[in-house]
Amino acid sequence: MESLIELLKQRRSTRKYIEEQLTPEQVEILMKAALMSPTSKNSRSWEFVLVDEKHTLEQLALCKPHGAAFLENAALAVVVAGDSTVSDVWVEDASIAAILLQLQAEDMGLGSCWAQIRCRMTATGEAAEDYIKELLGIPEHIGVLAVIGIGQKNEQRKPFDEEKLLWEKLHLNHW
Repeated sequence: MESLIELLKQRRSTRKYIEEQLTPEQVEILMKAALMSPTSKNSRSWEFVLVDEKHTLEQLALCKPHGAAFLENAALAVVVAGDSTVSDVWVEDASIAAILLQLQAEDMGLGSCWAQIRCRMTATGEAAEDYIKELLGIPEHIGVLAVIGIGQKNEQRKPFDEEKLLWEKLHLNHW
């Protein structure tokens, strides 16, 4: 990308992917971006589970009734989690890592989409976080924030329209 602002305009949620695996080099670059993300007091409270097995991706897609089906066809799903025993702001730390992961994917020409897990439920009323912990063997003290699906784009989205910027949300010096 030419600049960060151009990258931000181009990054759109991609839910359709072609059937093509990511290379080990691509996965390494993506994870470097996540592992370089800043954390409160340099606590590095985030944790990541990478999933590329088709059967497990299909199971992840069932973690909630709406907004996760795209994971089934992703080349890679990254479960973004955090350790609450390391930092009380693990949610913020994990959120920063998740968006940097998505921006890195876009910079590489890959598509990505965030599936919110924390505070969401499965179709049967189980916490989506508990479902994923059970599925992937994640320890109890680790909180699951989101799952980022990543793959080669099978859809093209228009860049963000700057005409839709909500300038009225900005307040200078006071409300």
